[in-house]
This record gives sequence, structure tokens and C-alpha cells, in this order.
Amino acid sequence: MGKIILSTESGADLPRDLAEKHDVQVVPMHIIMDGKDYLDGSLPVKDIYNYYERTKQIPSTTATNIHEYHQFFKKIKTDFPDCTIIHIGYTSRASSSFQNAMNAVEDFDNVILIDALNVTGGLAAIVMYAVTLLENEPTIEPAHLVEKIESKVPKSRLAFVPGNLEFLRAGGRVSNAAYIGASLLKIKPRIDLVEGKLVSTKKYRGKVSSVTEKLLRDYLKQYNIDREQLYLIYSLGLDERIQQRLYEIAKETGFKHVRWIQAGAMISTHAGSGGFGIAGLEV
Repeated sequence: MGKIILSTESGADLPRDLAEKHDVQVVPMHIIMDGKDYLDGSLPVKDIYNYYERTKQIPSTTATNIHEYHQFFKKIKTDFPDCTIIHIGYTSRASSSFQNAMNAVEDFDNVILIDALNVTGGLAAIVMYAVTLLENEPTIEPAHLVEKIESKVPKSRLAFVPGNLEFLRAGGRVSNAAYIGASLLKIKPRIDLVEGKLVSTKKYRGKVSSVTEKLLRDYLKQYNIDREQLYLIYSLGLDERIQQRLYEIAKETGFKHVRWIQAGAMISTHAGSGGFGIAGLEV
């Protein structure tokens, strides 16, 4: 049996050290800014915030296209001719990336696509679950591995509060009236991934320090998350003291491993600076 190669998109925000350590292949998505196309991962997140300050507009994002997927899978197949590729993809309900990948794999054998129905840390959690399965059982049959990964897709839970509602307004995700009301009342919406879609599920009021702690405690109360691993996600601008407090709460709650993930350019374009999120897998 040939080698199994795991892959995903840059929108998973999988930290580079984890991707390199576990040989996970990552294909970039796109950021369009100032009329130029940047590959996600090549554009410093700070540039997005600077662009917004200068123009009061946010960059747009685009999916990985069919040609890019074709070249991506072709290179993997060239490097590992007998391999099976298991691609754990960015939710099909928020991007055309997954459909583009489906079109691209028609020319290849032994490329299996899994729609993770998730993004950023929620997607990364599924990828790392697959990594652990494969490392614990290197001779596992691809079909069996796929079955196990797919069983975890509905158990990956992601929730976050955006750091800057101006980004949501500029992107057309909240109205001016809703933005003004939320700003005056210091309200931050909680957004969850529900069946692959971003849904506002709750509203928090108060300072960032209290809102982030409320989100973490509510999340851990709502979901029976596997205590082996928890992913905390931040976009640039979240105070380090808040990060330390949230890490302490997670450890106090019994998590063996707590990993901070920085939101990349793709996700930060929607969440703005100072955002906070949580991802984990339900038991």
C-alpha cells in the first residue's frame, strides 16, 4: 500500500510548524487587495489592517481555483507516485474551493476529498485528528481512515467573537444600523459554524476581557469537548494578558494540550483585529 498524504487549505490556519512536522500539504487561498492577488500565507496580516485604516475598505478573498488544485495534487503525485491523497477541505458552504477541488481531482486516481464543513481552528482540529490517527496506525487502509475522519466532521465545534465590527460592516455582514447599535452598547456577536455556515448565535456585552472569558466558559459548558486538545484562535491585536488568562482557564478546565493559533490573512479579513475563537472536537 502506498503512502497516505494529508492536505488542506490555508484557511485552516494550521500552524506552519505543525504542517511541516506532520507533512500536511497546504494549498493557499487568495486575498485581493489594491487590485493585486496575494496568496494566503504570503501576505502579512498587518498589511490588511493597514489597508483598512488607509481606505476604510477590506480586501476580498477568493477560493483556490481548479488549475491550482490540479497543480497541487499533481506535484504530490509526482513526489509520491503511489500515494493516496486525503484532502480535508474548507467548508463548501462558505467557499467554492471544495467544488473546485472536486473538478480538479477528476484527472487523478486515489485522491479522496472530505468536506470538513469548517474553517480556521475547526478545520485544523479535524486535520490534526487525522494526523494523530495516521501516526498511531501507519498501515491503516485509506477507506477506514476516511471513515474515521468523516465521523468527526460533525463533532468539530468552532465559535468566535470578531475583534472589529467595522470589518463585518465593511464586508456587508452587518448593517450600518446594527453596527452603530452594537458599538454604542459594546455588543459583540458570537458566531458559530453550524452545518458549515457562519451563524450569529448569541450577543455578549462588555469589555474584550470579559467577553472572551464568557465565550470560553459558555463554549465549554455547551460542548463536551475531548480534553486531549483545545485550540484557541486569535487575530492580531488580542491583548497578550487576555490570551494568558484564557489559556489558564482552559488548563484549569482539564485540557492536556492547549494550542494557540493565529488567524491568517484569509480569516482575519473577515474577523478583524483582536478577534478570539475556540475550536475542539466533541467526544
